Amino acid sequence: MNLNQITLPSLDLTKSIPFYKKLGLKLIVHSNDNYARFECENGATFSLHKVEELPKGNGIWIYFELKNLDKTVIELQKTGFIFEELPNDKSWLWREARLKDLDNNQLILYFAGENRINPPWKIKAK
Repeated sequence: MNLNQITLPSLDLTKSIPFYKKLGLKLIVHSNDNYARFECENGATFSLHKVEELPKGNGIWIYFELKNLDKTVIELQKTGFIFEELPNDKSWLWREARLKDLDNNQLILYFAGENRINPPWKIKAK
């Protein structure tokens, strides 16, 4: 089984679509400001669905992997993106930067390389 699509709630797609386009995602579907789908570089898709109310609590966290994380964050900052956390190395062997989208969803831009699938503490097959 492969995960290839995730959908986030959004209160206003007329604002969210430009945000994600500016972030670097390619818009491939746009339906009456109720739904939009973006394509990622690896072919996975990411979409937004208009809702009347956002989920309560910590919300949704979504990770976008980038090979040139530090350079991309600097470029995004120059275009107005505000990061809550600049690129830094995590104890789980990933390098991450964090920001929120317009609907307060947590976005994590990261680079994990081989450690995403094969960290030193990976469960060994029996």
